[in-house]
Amino acid sequence: MLEINDNELASRLRVSISRLVKVMRSELKEDEILSMTERSTLSLIYKQGEMLPSELAAKEKVTSQSMSQIINKLHDNGLIEKTPSQEDKRKVIITITPLGKEFVELRMNQKMEWLAKTISEKTNDSEKETLMNAIAILTKLVD
Repeated sequence: MLEINDNELASRLRVSISRLVKVMRSELKEDEILSMTERSTLSLIYKQGEMLPSELAAKEKVTSQSMSQIINKLHDNGLIEKTPSQEDKRKVIITITPLGKEFVELRMNQKMEWLAKTISEKTNDSEKETLMNAIAILTKLVD
């Protein structure tokens, strides 16, 4: 059986995933009006439904001031709504607008189509099966 060094495996996996993400971004022409953190924040709101600015800042690992600027930009572009909380008027609940949903779903579809096309063009059935097995392992690492 092959002896596998966990550090070497971790290093190679990190590099491969980083390169995949970088190639996908370059192929999809990331010349958007939103930064990566702004897109990530919008996607997070899309997935969660509604969030407080402090929750967003914690998830994105940015300061409250930085998140305030991100929220303002997303709001100014019509991608999110800010609504005062019914329980605590000092708090603001952030939700996604229909335009924001459309933006996120379009990007997700573009990424999925690019990746599906690339898998189809560059892998055989055996490699596709290996990828399916790898997905289960990668999911196990993050859950």
